[in-house]
Amino acid sequence: HTQYLLCHHAPMTDAEHPIDSKESARLLKLATNASVTTAVILIVAKLAAYIATNSVSVLASLIDSLLDAGASVINLVAVRYALEPPDSEHRFGHGKAESIAGLAQSMFVAGSGLFLIIEAIERLVKPRPIDELGLGLAVMVFAMAATLALLAIQHYVIRRTHSVAIKADSLHYKTDLLTNAAIILALLLSQMGWLGMDPIFALGVAVYILHSAWQIGREAFNDLLDRELPDDKRDNIMRIATDHPKVLGVHDLRTRVSGRTVYIQLHLELDEQMRLYESHQIADDREAALRLAIPGADIVIHQDPAGLKERRIDDVIDTATDD
Repeated sequence: HTQYLLCHHAPMTDAEHPIDSKESARLLKLATNASVTTAVILIVAKLAAYIATNSVSVLASLIDSLLDAGASVINLVAVRYALEPPDSEHRFGHGKAESIAGLAQSMFVAGSGLFLIIEAIERLVKPRPIDELGLGLAVMVFAMAATLALLAIQHYVIRRTHSVAIKADSLHYKTDLLTNAAIILALLLSQMGWLGMDPIFALGVAVYILHSAWQIGREAFNDLLDRELPDDKRDNIMRIATDHPKVLGVHDLRTRVSGRTVYIQLHLELDEQMRLYESHQIADDREAALRLAIPGADIVIHQDPAGLKERRIDDVIDTATDD
């Protein structure tokens, strides 16, 4: 969820420049609409292929597309809600709706993966021949082409908006490329007489689905619990904040992510004799530097006299000693 470049003075690419809210909303709606449309088309095609071939591998792909459709609809609703501006009851906006959608997707995906494992094991015990191989192969090739087109759209939107929900949705369709390729191989091998390869490949798809569910759920869960940014990102924030000759230190750095927004709070340590106006200018300068590194970040900087934190610790120790 933290795909931001935290390198001070480094040139930014077009993907790193912040975009206005209208453009962001347009791109997110484009991605969600394209995702739902693609999922519906693939469901219809794969359902016809499964009825014709009776292949459990094609069933695996059909279940995966049903998951994608459900996840895409969840994203459609969640993204539109997350785009709502802050109001009197949600001062920090509605960005966490994207993380809630990601968590719901992970549970939905995990349940379907377990169902697929049961179906594949049953087919291993009772193998069945595959019919209409040509139709099955044609549908899988079509599915891969449609998925590649959707991924191109999603990749562009993710680079521009850093959306957690679109990133989670894109992960589903990336797995589709691998699963569809595996299913094509399974169909060919089954036609050559290796009937056991059909359910075995389906089991592999199921395991991959469960792994994807774990990845999506972990990221969404961390966002909902306001987990700190990774240490390397926090270290870069500290370096940027202290990259001023009159900043004597930084303490109480706190970070979190909500939707596409990174929240940063920190205390600058300045000369205790410094005038308020000058300290305010320095804080504004460091805030601008952080915004350059993390476009769209919500930043709160407090100015403290240098050594204040240590004096507070000494006061606590003295009070405890007196008691």
